[in-house]
Amino acid sequence: MENSYPPYVNPGDQIILFDGVCKLCNGWSRFIIRFDTRKKFKLCAVQSDAGQAILKWFNYPTDEFETMLLVRGNDVLEKSDSFLAIVGQLPLPWRLVRVLTLFPKWFRDWFYDRIALNRYSIFGRYEVCILASPDHEGRFL
Repeated sequence: MENSYPPYVNPGDQIILFDGVCKLCNGWSRFIIRFDTRKKFKLCAVQSDAGQAILKWFNYPTDEFETMLLVRGNDVLEKSDSFLAIVGQLPLPWRLVRVLTLFPKWFRDWFYDRIALNRYSIFGRYEVCILASPDHEGRFL
């Protein structure tokens, strides 16, 4: 019988896949570590072995990264849906951002794409993927 979950993913896991060389994405990861006080999320750079395996399992490109993904078991959310699902689980006041679900998905995703597609030119990028620091043990795949 085939495994019904992506590699490195267990039932109940919520894994945020992010671009490890993107400065905006790394800032987002630090934000999650700071405000996800219940440690609901694990983080995974798409450039890592685990990130590449998960991308392949969901048939996402492994060389171009245009969206942050939220993997929940064998399900995946992308673009504004992933962002809003994540902030909706953070403590107040961050979960109030979920009010953006009142906007149509096409509009939210259009706005998300404007940021995602220009993130390197606006925020910059690292030459290599930034590694987790020892005080973030257990937060990364």
